[in-house]
Formats: sequence, structure tokens, C-alpha cells
Amino acid sequence: MATWSTRGLRGSTLEELINRTNEVYLEKGLALIQKVPTPITPIKIDKESRHITLAYFDKKSTVDYIGAVQGIPVCFDAKECTVDTFALQNIHPHQVEFMTQFERQGGIAFLLLFFTARNELFYLPYKDMMKFWNRAGQGGRKSFRYAELDQNYYLEPHGGILVPYLDALQKDLETRD
Repeated sequence: MATWSTRGLRGSTLEELINRTNEVYLEKGLALIQKVPTPITPIKIDKESRHITLAYFDKKSTVDYIGAVQGIPVCFDAKECTVDTFALQNIHPHQVEFMTQFERQGGIAFLLLFFTARNELFYLPYKDMMKFWNRAGQGGRKSFRYAELDQNYYLEPHGGILVPYLDALQKDLETRD
């Protein structure tokens, strides 16, 4: 996979993989998932290239993606990790709050995690994310280890689908009450 020299480029390859997967899911009539734009206010714009060179975020973004899968509302965020320990500080409290409210409204929330050193993708169900989040909130580890992930949620690309999260979503749905 690619190596990035700045924090700003981290996640761009994962985002491209997810966006392509979402296009395939749409073409097949399986899902309609959209990237949630992050609202910004431009401060400086290069007049020649018309590119924004300085901006600030208007407000905190919620999650990276939102949409529907066969009538089921879904939202998820995509995160990358370069080592086998994922720091929970990479998930922001406002994101957890949004996902919690989304779940309360009958939607399905989850994370897609890309462990770059292993070149492995995982679906992290909301309930598992909350188990780690609550453990940290009660004074426990402020991270979780790769070894703690449910291997049933490993995402193996297949059939032109680069990030087959619908497979894992099905498993997630089967384990809910």
C-alpha cells in the first residue's frame, strides 16, 4: 500500500477503496452510501489554481459515510492504524454520540478499520466499539489490540468488491436481538 508523508493524506487510499466499493454496491442495486462532506470555511484561495490553501472546519463532522442498505439505515466511519494497537483517541466523542443516536433510531453503525502494516480490513460492530469505548471510560485501556477483534469480521476482497462490508453487516444483523 501507499506511504504518506503527511497526516492529511492518511486515509485517502482507504477512502478511495470504500468509494469504489460503494459504486459497485450502487451499480448492483445493493446499497446507496454517500460520503459525508466535512463543512469548511476557506481562508485563503490560490487565485491561479483556484485551490483552497487554508481553511478551517465549520463544525465537527459526524461520520464518514451514511446511507441505506436494502432499506436499513447505516452509518460508518473509516479509520486507519499503522500498528496492532488502535488508540481510541482516534474516535471522537461526538462521533460516538452520533453513532449511539443513530443506533437508537434503528440504524446500524460501525467502523471500518484498516491495519496498514498487515494490509487487513475489519468491520467493527457498534457493540464491540462501545465495549472498548466503555472500558476506557471506566479507567481501562485507552486502546484495543488487533488480537481483540472478532476474526469473523475480517473483510476479504472478492468479486471486484474491495471493501466487502455488506458481508460483515449481514453477520452483524444476525447477532442482534
